[in-house]
Amino acid sequence: MVMFKAFERSIGLISTVILARLLVPADFGLIMMAMSIIAALELLGAFSFDVALIQNRDASREHYDTAWTCNVLFGLSCFAMLLALAAPAAHFYDEPRLLPLIATLGVGNLIGGFENIGIVAFRKNLQFQQEFKFLAAKKVISFTVTVTAAYLLRNYWALVAGMLTGRIVGVIISYVMQAYRPRFCLQKFNELFSFSKWLLANNFIFFLVHRSADFVIGRMLGAKSLGLHGIAYEISNLPTTEMVAPINRAVFPGYAKIASDQAALRDSYLKVTSAIAMFAVPAATGIAGVAKAAVFLLLGDKWLDAVVLVQVLAFYGAIGALQTNTGPVYIAIGKPRILTVTSLIYVCTLLPLLLVGINLHSLPGVAWAFLIVALLNMPINLAFLMRELNISLGLLLAGVWRPILGAAVMYGVVSQISYLFGSITDSHQAALQLSVLVLSGCLTFVALVLASWHLAGRPEGAEQWVLSNVQQRLARWGA
Repeated sequence: MVMFKAFERSIGLISTVILARLLVPADFGLIMMAMSIIAALELLGAFSFDVALIQNRDASREHYDTAWTCNVLFGLSCFAMLLALAAPAAHFYDEPRLLPLIATLGVGNLIGGFENIGIVAFRKNLQFQQEFKFLAAKKVISFTVTVTAAYLLRNYWALVAGMLTGRIVGVIISYVMQAYRPRFCLQKFNELFSFSKWLLANNFIFFLVHRSADFVIGRMLGAKSLGLHGIAYEISNLPTTEMVAPINRAVFPGYAKIASDQAALRDSYLKVTSAIAMFAVPAATGIAGVAKAAVFLLLGDKWLDAVVLVQVLAFYGAIGALQTNTGPVYIAIGKPRILTVTSLIYVCTLLPLLLVGINLHSLPGVAWAFLIVALLNMPINLAFLMRELNISLGLLLAGVWRPILGAAVMYGVVSQISYLFGSITDSHQAALQLSVLVLSGCLTFVALVLASWHLAGRPEGAEQWVLSNVQQRLARWGA
């Protein structure tokens, strides 16, 4: 799954760079306005039945057919509601272009509802090679259509074309790759809903966490500011979305299989968290350190207003990366309500700080609001986790303190070198600066982490796992 995300992000990064050169921030902002409305509607059917099917070891055909039927019915309902809400949404944002845009994107919801529910078996049975092929095929085709349309149209309709293509291709491939053929059935709805009702609440809160800023920025600052925030958020949270998310997607079925054995689950959680800290934390911190050179080189000077957003949100991403692994644990042990409670606390803290931040510091205030909320809510989330898995704070810190220390020192080194370079005037200078910063940051982090690991007595953890894998690969190549 990490390999897929690396592949997907490589394509996604290329796509973002190309589209940022061909389009303007307002184009991205307009799409985000439409998607915020669509995401709000999708919450009405966000029961996460796929998660319920994975968590239920005894799921029958009727469970799968019921989940598929609900998805189809919701796709039809969502399409009808989007047609009705297109005009009010255009009025809310004062953007008449949203009317045809939302109606067109609604077709994607209609089509997506028919995707074969049988592909859930790829994850449930840990067949991640099949999952990789399915997701990668959708991404490649969608990327090709989006970039081609952007070159020809030079406007936001290129993004729409790519999204619709992804939906259509996903439905087709799901039936090609999976022999399961769903049938209309609602026999197991009550059973699925009894578990998924908490996931519905979690998805609603998740929406508020990640989409509330879109409504506020779009309404108060307009499409351009929303586009800047959207791209900055995407870049700064790459470690969470592209490293941690696939790890969590892959380990959740494993957590579900050992949920009854607290000691085994605790051990697995600590190992996964240690690996997340080793890769995601330095990656997020590094993005903050190289933000100016990276934005100038990859996106162009018209996106420079996003630099400060990337820097602040990158630290928010680092904090979030260390906590996202708790959600799969709560769901695996059959207690999604804990995730609901912690997420609700997060949202209740975020919404007022968003309004304060945007009024005091405009767009940068939004980024600072996200960071402050992450810091305030981290102790709450950890307290729940420590109670459920019977983990001490010392045990939690043992696997993560070395990469956190290494990332902090790395950021200091990279920031100082960036300051010495001074301002950036052209792409060649940006490329040189980015290369130096990345190289110096990597060397600093690796040296400090290995040194602290040896001083700590070479305890079992991510360092040992990485070195062991490197040695095995070197031995294989040598043979």
